[in-house]
Amino acid sequence: MTLRIKQDHVRFKDIVRGKIKQNLKKYVQKGELIGKRGKDVISIPVPSIDLPHFRFNDKQQGGVGQGEGEPGQPLNQGDPQDGSGKAGDQGGEHSLEVEVTLDELAQMLGEELHLPRIEPRGKHKLVAEKTRYVGVAPQGPESLRHFKRTYKQALKRTLAMGTYDPLNPRIVPIREDKRFRTWRIQTRPESNAVIIYMMDVSGSMGDEQKEIVRIESFWLDTWLRHQYDGIESRYIIHDAMAKEVDRETFFHTRESGGTMISSAYKLCAQLIEDHYPASEWNIYPFHFSDGDNWSADDTRQCIQLLKDNILPKVNMFAYGQVESPYGSGQFLKDLEENFDGDERVALSEIKDKEGIYQSIKDFLGRGK
Repeated sequence: MTLRIKQDHVRFKDIVRGKIKQNLKKYVQKGELIGKRGKDVISIPVPSIDLPHFRFNDKQQGGVGQGEGEPGQPLNQGDPQDGSGKAGDQGGEHSLEVEVTLDELAQMLGEELHLPRIEPRGKHKLVAEKTRYVGVAPQGPESLRHFKRTYKQALKRTLAMGTYDPLNPRIVPIREDKRFRTWRIQTRPESNAVIIYMMDVSGSMGDEQKEIVRIESFWLDTWLRHQYDGIESRYIIHDAMAKEVDRETFFHTRESGGTMISSAYKLCAQLIEDHYPASEWNIYPFHFSDGDNWSADDTRQCIQLLKDNILPKVNMFAYGQVESPYGSGQFLKDLEENFDGDERVALSEIKDKEGIYQSIKDFLGRGK
């Protein structure tokens, strides 16, 4: 019986997984999923799942193939409903909320978008040490004394000696009764990564554009955390000046000034220089803007900063241009002109929420 239950549970999980993968493109575009995120899981609504089963009718109604009609005639599906009728009193189709781990979600994303596994840069192997308790011993420091094992040993001794009194069950451990935890230090290689998000928050970047960035960054985070043991995120906003902020401020700040993209690239390069040596970290800068920059001179400065200070140290630099009615969109063309064919640069144009799906593949499809 237990085996049957486990088999049914596995089958149900496979059905749910199939439903999620079938609708993954729709889920990618929905920002409300992010609000249902826990520490390691996310709640996803899937259509009600009705497992196939036989349903028996009254014998009086006849059997298979009986009734009006000719062979080959299509079954009557009923009249189509145009939604103009009165309100009914019957239940409709409901969605089932299922919890999916972020790791499972990342696997589904990779399968659907055919994303290759990321290959960390050669020297980015850090050795992490972890203390693991592996047993008990009769010697050790008092800070590691195992109370339960010590008490059991003292109880066994008093019972063996015949000194245990059930009416006065007082157990006093002696030195020979004491037991101590033993440990072993394990080392394992880890690949650490940092994501540096940069976003234009000038007046031309509205709430809709920032929502697109917020949704896409969630999926980028989910995939990269699936690939690396340890990951950090840093956030830079810019208009004519750049500054580092927390995640909440990053997605809810709007300025009214101009745009100098070079200010963000300078701060990004400084963060890498100060905190993330290229020999120890996998580095992923992602920049989102509507493509409007202050001047051609500033664009030339951006190109130079990328060539000299950022690209030599990162796994990949990604630029996502979010379409805005107020932005010129010129910056994407400038990057295409200067970095065409450069495997370290991933460029994507995001016209609306439907474009997020393809943009994720543009950024992550190289396995860098």
